[in-house]
Amino acid sequence: MTADPPAREPAPEPGPDATWRPSTSFVAGAVAGIVLLAIGVFAGRPDVALLGAGPVLAAAWSARRGGTGEVSATESLELDKNGTMSADRLTAVYRVVAPGAGHLRLQVSRFGSSAVEALVAMDDDGTRTITASTASARNGSQSLFTLDHVAVGPAGSTVAEPRRLAATQIVALPRARRLPPLPLPFRLRGLTGAHASRRPGDGGDLRDVHQFQPGDRLKRIDWRVTAKRSPQLDELYVRRDFALADSVVVIVLDSRDDIGPDAATWSGAVPVRPDEHTSLDIAREAAASLAKAIIDTGDRVALRDLADARRPLEPGTGRRHLDRLLWHLATTSPRGAAPERVRAPQLPSGALVVLLSTFLDPQAALVASQWRRVGHRVVAIDTLPPLRTNGLTARERLAVRLVTIERTDRLVELAGLGVETFAWVPSAAVVGPGVGNREPEVELMRLAYRSHGQPGKQAGR
Repeated sequence: MTADPPAREPAPEPGPDATWRPSTSFVAGAVAGIVLLAIGVFAGRPDVALLGAGPVLAAAWSARRGGTGEVSATESLELDKNGTMSADRLTAVYRVVAPGAGHLRLQVSRFGSSAVEALVAMDDDGTRTITASTASARNGSQSLFTLDHVAVGPAGSTVAEPRRLAATQIVALPRARRLPPLPLPFRLRGLTGAHASRRPGDGGDLRDVHQFQPGDRLKRIDWRVTAKRSPQLDELYVRRDFALADSVVVIVLDSRDDIGPDAATWSGAVPVRPDEHTSLDIAREAAASLAKAIIDTGDRVALRDLADARRPLEPGTGRRHLDRLLWHLATTSPRGAAPERVRAPQLPSGALVVLLSTFLDPQAALVASQWRRVGHRVVAIDTLPPLRTNGLTARERLAVRLVTIERTDRLVELAGLGVETFAWVPSAAVVGPGVGNREPEVELMRLAYRSHGQPGKQAGR
């Protein structure tokens, strides 16, 4: 689907007389030819005059065929149905119109990336279409490409005034990684779903074989067992199953801060490099991956934000609900310090809670412990990027060490309360050896195995 870019204030256009001007090479060639022609005429040197006539005629021919019209550029974006783009491929198509131009010098730049310069030939109708595409390590609201272009006339005789097309603000959706089967809550809900429960019902695994009782369906009679246990057909035996149920997962996002892997940028005085994942980028990617895997299974998922209680997303399933959830994630921005909570937000009973936070302060750990104490299964995912401390002063290194110790104590305390914790490693991230650097797929498989490890005591029963 192609949509027009958001409206922006047009740059002031110069008049027709100011659009094109002679190039430096054109002026130098014409002046040199005129000087040689004059010397040949006044000195009586036909050979010198003939030598200067060539540049003069070439300059006149080039000036006659130079650019004559206005130069303009338009941008078109290939947006999704909800007006967003995927962070894996940010694409913009530019169409430059320059009547009479022979070539086009252009530069495509993006904040945080090296600019790309090119010299391209114009089409016969005086237009040229350029496609710019890149992959972004960041997601959420961000700027696209800035296009600087200069039209050049035939043989470089004339050039147009330089023009710039400002970058358009777009919303990049986070990547959704393929994940293995996810862990289940301690208690399943509903009378149908994709998971086998421990309640009697229909559709699940075999529970037992029992004597026929009033209310049993005739199609559930097991004739083989009946013939073996009651050859005279005095009694009938039926197969009884477990019921199917679904799970409710609540993804809780902590958007109070957005920090990068370099500790020197945590104060805000130094900007984070745009080619590096921040904590909020990692949280968006983790939430999008989990939501897609949950909805693909047929379960329901909800979204909460610790810093913004005005934008809750209630439990739901289906493609439309996933699109709505991804839009909420992509438009989430750092909210700063949130007010302290007396108690944790209310969640659906029996839900699996997935908390995404950096745990740099005790607020997220406090609500996680409260949810665990009331009976929810809580999975705490650490979204802090792998730290880089190169170039820090001795005082800054000491501060980072103290913060790291406090954060580690919080995670250990949560693990002691029964909260399952692990770190989410972003896509294509390079991390060093150490505990917590395993891929999230491995950690989720470990937690899912615990869900089925002890029937009747562990999760999903």
